[in-house]
Amino acid sequence: MLNVPPIARKIIETANELATNGRTGASTGEIIAAAFVLDRMDFIPDGYSVVEAWDRIDDLQEIVRKIRSDYDDLVVPW
Repeated sequence: MLNVPPIARKIIETANELATNGRTGASTGEIIAAAFVLDRMDFIPDGYSVVEAWDRIDDLQEIVRKIRSDYDDLVVPW
C-alpha cells in the first residue's frame, strides 16, 4: 500500500477485516467509512440510519470517495 495516506490505509484494512471476518476492533467512524467503501450497509453499527452514518463520517467522506475511485483494487475481493 505504497503512497496510500495512513487514514485511507486504516479504512481499507478495516473494510478488508469486515469483509473477511465480519468484525473488527476499529472505531465506529472507521467501521462506518469501511461500510461505505464496501457498499455494505449491513456493517453500519446498530442505531444509525444510512444518512446518519454518512453524516457521522463527515471528515472521512472525501477519503471514502478517494478509496472508491483510486484504491478500490486494495479492497476485498482481490
